[in-house]
Amino acid sequence: MGTVEKEARRAMNRLRRSVEKAERELDAVSDSIRHAEGVDFPVGSYDQAREWMRLLQDFTRQESARLQMKILESGGLEPGRIRRASSVE
Repeated sequence: MGTVEKEARRAMNRLRRSVEKAERELDAVSDSIRHAEGVDFPVGSYDQAREWMRLLQDFTRQESARLQMKILESGGLEPGRIRRASSVE
């Protein structure tokens, strides 16, 4: 795997972890504001933000899979024929 591919995988993993952290931060903010505002809390806005986070997670999963297939194919390997060493018994 070349440098470009490695950097692309690293960047995708950083994006995925950033979205995961943003989800945790959104939950923390939501809990704090909900406690402070009570019935005035904008539930719909926070639900929409969570949906955006879910869509970003889906995007990172799809792009990671696509990138992995391209890397395997460029190396002459068939993606369906690869097994991780940890899964071999």
